[in-house]
Amino acid sequence: MAAEKKAAEQKTTDKSSARAWDGLTPALSDWMLDAISSMGFQRMTPVQASTIPLFMGHKDVVVEAVTGSGKTLSFLIPAVERLLRVDEPIKKHHVGAIIISPTRELATQIHSVLVSLLQFHPPSAAVRPKGIDDDDEEMTDENAPPKPTFPSSTPKVVPQLLLGGTTTPAQDLSAFLRTSPNLLIATPGRLLELLSSPHVHCPQSSFELLIMDEADRLLDLGFSDTLQKILSRLPKQRRTGLFSASVSEALDQLVRVGLRNPVRIAVKVKSASGAHDKRTPASLQMSYLTTSPRMKLPALNRLLVQLPSTPQKTVLYVSTCATVDHYQHILSEVLPKQFKIVPLHGKHPPNVRTKNFGKFVNSIEPSILLTTDVAARGLDIPSVDLVVQLDPPSDPKTFLHRCGRAGRAGRRGLAVTFLSKGKEEDYVEFLRIRKTPISPLTTPAIEPTEEEANETTRKIREVLKSDRALHDKAQRAFVSWVQAYSKHSASSIFRVQDLDWDELGHSWGLLRLPRMPELKKYQGDKLLGQNIDWDTFAYNDKKREEHRLDELEKLKANGGPANKRAGDGKTKEERRKDRAWTAQKDAKATKEQRREIKLARREHERQKKLTPEEKKKEAELQAMIEAVRARGEQESEFEGFDD
Repeated sequence: MAAEKKAAEQKTTDKSSARAWDGLTPALSDWMLDAISSMGFQRMTPVQASTIPLFMGHKDVVVEAVTGSGKTLSFLIPAVERLLRVDEPIKKHHVGAIIISPTRELATQIHSVLVSLLQFHPPSAAVRPKGIDDDDEEMTDENAPPKPTFPSSTPKVVPQLLLGGTTTPAQDLSAFLRTSPNLLIATPGRLLELLSSPHVHCPQSSFELLIMDEADRLLDLGFSDTLQKILSRLPKQRRTGLFSASVSEALDQLVRVGLRNPVRIAVKVKSASGAHDKRTPASLQMSYLTTSPRMKLPALNRLLVQLPSTPQKTVLYVSTCATVDHYQHILSEVLPKQFKIVPLHGKHPPNVRTKNFGKFVNSIEPSILLTTDVAARGLDIPSVDLVVQLDPPSDPKTFLHRCGRAGRAGRRGLAVTFLSKGKEEDYVEFLRIRKTPISPLTTPAIEPTEEEANETTRKIREVLKSDRALHDKAQRAFVSWVQAYSKHSASSIFRVQDLDWDELGHSWGLLRLPRMPELKKYQGDKLLGQNIDWDTFAYNDKKREEHRLDELEKLKANGGPANKRAGDGKTKEERRKDRAWTAQKDAKATKEQRREIKLARREHERQKKLTPEEKKKEAELQAMIEAVRARGEQESEFEGFDD
């Protein structure tokens, strides 16, 4: 009876699901409706219900919708449908649709969703080249029936994924010529390289659709010129869609250039008061925690432990790549042992980025993705329960995207932003004005103790003392963090002048404060109370340590000071970069001095050529100028405007 009841409930669910998507019939094919139902999408989201009919009706669209609202399917479904409904088959080496993504990870995710969708369309599934989706490729089975074949005239969708760094442009072109894909999913740089080939065609007769996912991020990353070149290679009579959770002024410029009378769709979420002003999912709780810098990591530790249930996946955002490199070595020592730390940032080699991202997505144990804004956009990572921002993003738009990695597709999520006590608390009002309200984190109550902060600092320093290379990473990370802090868009809130250097040094577990312009006037203890013998502080890498000792011996032989910077193991190029700011300042001063000497020499030559009468007139003019200056100095201060 229980089995029959369950089957009946499942049948009812399938019917209601079909009814939910039947609103788009005849816009969608029968196989597409079956695919959507089989993939578990029970009902259309507002963005899908609004966007798909417009695309199918030959309209350009600009879609602004909260994270996790189903934007990917809203452009994949019409892209596939339009390619399958063309009047004439798309010719060989002709492209019918292009999807542009700002990051490799997001492009890979879009491609994976598309491949899953096409499995339900037999002609497209049959021609899918082997190895196009490494993770999902089925194991070969000798007893399996052969794949069905279809006439060449049968409409089908053949995708190709183009990612810079994973393959060479020549390999991408070779794959294009071999498989003749009609739908490209790509990052901008590699797409432009492929479109520049004379063998790749995007004529008016075949090109159907251009999609830019996370379009504002494409511009933020400096792809503006690349996008303009891509647009110049595409026909003007096309359908174009821009998708993002935040539409900026820069995006408006792209709208005017690349779209024709676009329909704007803004999908918002009701707030608790009923007003349509929220820009984040209703299932996502966004909170903040104010604490001192030394208490941040202990507070993070308590947060992970005191939550009602252990978060399966956590995304931890920091501001710079160097900070990721530093924290990946220390977090395993200061956070609960059951959490696996996975680093990811934009300066990792492509194969490392792919490997680490896959490791986090597929992890079955509690994991923390330690990352920068490279993982802030569009990525739909299953089971992300918690997002923590140790450093508030410099761009306010990124705040929404970071938080949006949790609370996706109705799943409950928590996003916590750490703010230092004092001026940084104004960031809450800053976000509220931008319709992104956040509330204090009250449950669970996070109150780390002074003993926990001291113990955290001690553990970090023990890690750094184990290898001088880790100390160097910590120094670079701290410098990069200060530079990022100084460039924050909310500069009136995040002020370098307000930073407590001693507090920060201990919070990072530094063995000493680095040399940097911001610390020039700092009168405190730059050694942070640490007694380190820098001559014997060694690298674990034998070759690097030999180089350091050689440099130390040369320095001592030349009578140089054998302390602080002595034998730091750095190359001349690295030292030059460390001194770049002083070198630039000295060069500027030298240039000014030479300019003054040059002007004085010219003036002397001019004076020599003057006649006595000309010298007399010049002296009179100079006397008049001095008299005017004297009168100006005697004038009273400004006391306000007249009535």
